[in-house]
Amino acid sequence: MSKSDPFGFDMSVRSAKKKNPRGRRSTTGASETSTRICDHDGCEEAGQFRAPRAPDVLDDYLWFCQDHIREYNQKWNFFEGTTEAELNAQQSKDKVWERETKPMGDPEARAWARLGIEDPHQVLGGNATRNPGRAAQAGRRLPPTERRALDILEAKDDWSKADIRKAYKKLIKVLHPDMNGGDRSQEEQLQEVVWAWDQIKDSRSFK
Repeated sequence: MSKSDPFGFDMSVRSAKKKNPRGRRSTTGASETSTRICDHDGCEEAGQFRAPRAPDVLDDYLWFCQDHIREYNQKWNFFEGTTEAELNAQQSKDKVWERETKPMGDPEARAWARLGIEDPHQVLGGNATRNPGRAAQAGRRLPPTERRALDILEAKDDWSKADIRKAYKKLIKVLHPDMNGGDRSQEEQLQEVVWAWDQIKDSRSFK
């Protein structure tokens, strides 16, 4: 801001550097504000260049003059002391910038896993497999009436009409009053079976 600013603030970058010169670096990487002496034995030059102490101590630094930082860098080996297996593992991580791909999987299964449940079906216990759902009945498309007819006759959609007729006759023998000593308690179910066969016998969906 200009000096005419009524609040007297100066938010420019140049102003901030003047007020806080700490940590300023030159184009060579030297810390211009460093007052340290070079850490190389016997050297009395200013230590304006920093370098990590060791591969496993990267946030603690040694400070050197320009000549000795070059010497130090030439000897520096980040992988010194590591095994071949550790080196290969690090190279694999570096290929993806240490952001490994997460394993693919069912998000619903991962949600159950957070609750300590490996198999969602174990929540239902013995009821888990009693209702197989539509996937288990997947087959060719049929009109709803014919699909219901098959359910009543306890038949499958890949049966022929002759096979379905056998299932129909079997149910008639079980349900008809004449076959049960005149017992008419199952007449309603018998009517459903007769209706179901009427849907199938005239259908073009079955051979």
